Amino acid sequence: MSVSQITSTLFLGDAECATDHALVSRKRITLIINATLTHCRPSHRGVEFVRVPVPDLPHARLSDHFDRVAECIHNNQVGSTLVHCAAGRSRSPALVMAYLMRYRGMTLSEAHRWVRDRRPYICLNAGFWDQLLLYEKRLYGKNTVQLATPPPWL
Repeated sequence: MSVSQITSTLFLGDAECATDHALVSRKRITLIINATLTHCRPSHRGVEFVRVPVPDLPHARLSDHFDRVAECIHNNQVGSTLVHCAAGRSRSPALVMAYLMRYRGMTLSEAHRWVRDRRPYICLNAGFWDQLLLYEKRLYGKNTVQLATPPPWL
């Protein structure tokens, strides 16, 4: 089980974190965002759950949930938020980065660096990167990150 503190009230973790009653209590978590296909709703008293049933595949439309999840995180004023996927490496970091761009004014480059510094083993799939690039362009009118593309003969 692994949880990383992203801000004073935002945590990023794996699926096990959401079932750990002691962790949820200790971190004062009142909102859990579950970005897995598995419907896991532990019985934590006073905790709201938000489902993001998206597979960790490049063609999956995680960006359809960027605004809704960012708004939920931003509006959680009574406690902390835990965003998790299966391993806390791809879907949940992408959702957290979208939140940081929208509500903390970070560029995609800054949001990635911020999250990576606090959770070094993140590894977003290429499709989620593309979606974050489009989101950054929509928010700020430009991109701060360029993805390398393979040569056409590969």
